[in-house]
Parts: sequence; structure tokens; C-alpha cells
Amino acid sequence: MAKGREEHQARVAHLNSFGKELARRAKSKCELCEVAGEKLLVVEVPPEPRGPEVERCVMLCEACATAVREPKKFRAGDHWRCLAQTVWSEVPAVQALALRLLKRQEDSQAWARETLETVFADEEVEALAAECS
Repeated sequence: MAKGREEHQARVAHLNSFGKELARRAKSKCELCEVAGEKLLVVEVPPEPRGPEVERCVMLCEACATAVREPKKFRAGDHWRCLAQTVWSEVPAVQALALRLLKRQEDSQAWARETLETVFADEEVEALAAECS
């Protein structure tokens, strides 16, 4: 069990080493809802690759991180209207997460359904969004 804990701690340390680069890319805002002035967390886009990759990481506020990490706690609603803009991000990992969160609420939120009807994502982003669903 100690080996698993050590591996986890090493992975977390590696992820945290991406912090400055990701904060610069995100302009110190949550990459999904763009909230500023809150603590941001480095979150890997699930499923996690074998080794941490900066291209599969995003900077998220606590609310968005919880929605990504714990899908059962996700609640559709107005907070997520920000995804209508975020889905056009130039960062594939951000775009894939936005697509996934939009798809989670397309049955209950007309605006999410309408946004999904207008979105065109390249094959790489679609695959990543499907992979992390």
C-alpha cells in the first residue's frame, strides 16, 4: 500500500509542477467558468493518462473541479451557461470538458441543447470528450 501512496504523491507533485504554466495559460482564471480571485486547482481530464501530461490538465475553481472529478455531484443550472463560450476555447482539454458538461445537461437545459447544436469540434476534441464521458 505504501507504494501506491508514493506513486500518487509523485503524480500530484508532477501535476503541481504544471501550475505556473497552466496559470499563465488560464490568466489566473478558472478555465471553464472564468471566475477570478479564487483558489485554482490543477485537474487532469479523465481518464487520466499513464503519466501526467500538461496538455490533459486544466486550471479549475473548486465548483468546476468538483463537477469534473465527481460527476454524481454535478447539478445542471445557470452557473454552467459559461460553457456556451468556453466550448470555443483554443485548448482541446478545456473544450472537451465543456462539451462533456454541456452533454450532461442537454436534456434539462434548452440553452445547453442549443449550444451543442451550434458547436463544431475537431475529431481530437470529440474523441477526448467521448473518452471522458
